[in-house]
Amino acid sequence: MRPSNKSRSRNKGGNRRQQHNNTNIVNRVFDSAGPEGKVRGTPQQIVEKYSQLARDAQLSGDRVAAESFMQHSEHYSRMLASAQREQAERQAEQAARQATERHAEQQRQRNEQRSERSARQEQPAQSVSDPAQTLQPDISNTDLVETPENTPKRKSRPRTRKPAVPAEVASAPLVE
Repeated sequence: MRPSNKSRSRNKGGNRRQQHNNTNIVNRVFDSAGPEGKVRGTPQQIVEKYSQLARDAQLSGDRVAAESFMQHSEHYSRMLASAQREQAERQAEQAARQATERHAEQQRQRNEQRSERSARQEQPAQSVSDPAQTLQPDISNTDLVETPENTPKRKSRPRTRKPAVPAEVASAPLVE
C-alpha cells in the first residue's frame, strides 16, 4: 500500500507565504478581488478603478455597492500613501547619508591640503641654516662664466686722502 500524500502541499516551498518587501509597492501590480470581480493594476490604477465603480454605483442608486467600492478604494489609497511616505523617508535618509559622506570627504581633502601647505612652509625653514647660502648658489664645479652677480664682493678699505698740497709747494719749481 502506498503512503498518503495528504500532508504534502502542492507548492514546493511548503505552506510558507511569500513576503513581499515593501520597497516597490507604488509600481507593483496587484490583483484585487472586489465585489464585482478582480481588478488588476498598480495601487493608483486600482484606486481610480474603484472610485469610478463607486460613482457608477451611486448614480445607479446602489448605496451598498458604492460604499463597498469606496472602502476598497480607500484601502488601496492608504497602502499607496504609506508606501510613498516610506519611500520619501528612505530617500531623505539616503540624501542625508550622502551629504554626510560628501562633507566628510571635503573635510578630509581640506585637511590634506592644509598639511601639504604646512609641510611646504616648514621644509625650507628646516633645510636652510644660513640665509646667505640661499642667495648664492654653489657653482664651484661648473664651467660657467663668472658674472658680477655671482662673484663675492670684496670688502673695500676706505680710501685715505692724500694731504692737500699747499699752493706754494705746488707752484714751486722742481729742483733736480
